[in-house]
Amino acid sequence: MIKFLMKGLLRDRSRSLFPIMVVTAGVMLTVFLHDWLGGVLSDVIRSNANFMTGHVKIMTKAYAENEDQMPNDLAILGVHALLNDLRKEYPDITWVSRIRFGGLLDAPDKEGETRSQGPVMGLGVDLLSQNTPEIAVLNIKKAIVRGHLPDKPGQILISEDFAAKLGIKPGDKVTLLSSTMYGSMAIQNFILAGTVEFGVAPMDRSAMILDIKDARLALDMNDAAGEILGFFKNHLYNDAKAAEIKNSFQSRFSNSSDEFAPVMFTLREQNDLGEYLDMVGSFSGILVFIFVLAMSIVLWNAGLIGGLRRYGEIGVRLAIGESKGHVYASMILESTLIGLVGSIIGTAIGLGFSYYVQMKGFDASSLMKNSTMMLSNVMRTQITPESYYIGFFPGLFSVILGTALSGVGIYKRKTAQLFRELEA
Repeated sequence: MIKFLMKGLLRDRSRSLFPIMVVTAGVMLTVFLHDWLGGVLSDVIRSNANFMTGHVKIMTKAYAENEDQMPNDLAILGVHALLNDLRKEYPDITWVSRIRFGGLLDAPDKEGETRSQGPVMGLGVDLLSQNTPEIAVLNIKKAIVRGHLPDKPGQILISEDFAAKLGIKPGDKVTLLSSTMYGSMAIQNFILAGTVEFGVAPMDRSAMILDIKDARLALDMNDAAGEILGFFKNHLYNDAKAAEIKNSFQSRFSNSSDEFAPVMFTLREQNDLGEYLDMVGSFSGILVFIFVLAMSIVLWNAGLIGGLRRYGEIGVRLAIGESKGHVYASMILESTLIGLVGSIIGTAIGLGFSYYVQMKGFDASSLMKNSTMMLSNVMRTQITPESYYIGFFPGLFSVILGTALSGVGIYKRKTAQLFRELEA
């Protein structure tokens, strides 16, 4: 039967070409949009984790309540001892300490007077220690535009756009104006080692990166840090594992009566990422449902038109004694073959487009200039194992559903009417 139906579809393209084209187009769009959403979601997770949240983050309770203000007066004390405990208890996690702060960066002229200045978002990370993971986590080597990585204390990196606005270049001296952990004025001179461009709008706007020891010296934060971030060693966020680590940490280190007790948050619990992850996950299901519904309607109409064209064929088959159920079942099987062929072709084309965008990327920097989201300016798709089969859901279900709806008319045919049609 299958061989017979396949020959019929190949020999009569008028009844198979249009449905296959519709299925192919729908499956292709489903696969590509699924990979696009996956790529955007992965980029949001990666960018937020690397620059802001980690896969898990530790702060004091008081700091967490005012995190947007970067209140370093509420920072974690005794960081080295806490890091040693964390590395002992959770060896599968890479732990790093960071200091985030705001301030003003002043660029002097030859006479030492202010030539230009601007607000800066500072980030103190471990740049100078041997085998530090931070350079890889932040991808700093690839982000260098001019100059070089800091190789000794007193050197900093700033974003390329910020350097252009200030009119400074690597080797120039700049002055940081900020406040210490204890609220007094902080003034510290630095040498600009290089400029960076991460491709993430908030970081490329006015970022300043320096070694955490220099940050502690400038801000009077000896053995202190605003945040301790943890990263899974495979660099992939695992929500269930992160929640398990958080619960374990809270039972070991949390002290509910002390506002300076360290508390841990998972990536999902920060920056409204939980709602975003849930929304994108739900949208993938909604996307498939929409394509199933839309293609079903199109194929239903195509089935009705095809049914009118094949009115005589179906009538003859019924007239010679073929049961209505068998005719109906053969049409469903025929549609399954169409859906399978269209799904295979559509998946192949969709994966081809996805692979191209995954490799080349789509430059959306013009749309991201004023963005506050931690999202790369170059958007890419991400091919996952689901990409190879997700298109078969709308591809098969829609064509079967469309045929099932349009084929209901078979059961309304009456034998007496058939003979009058044949005589005519």
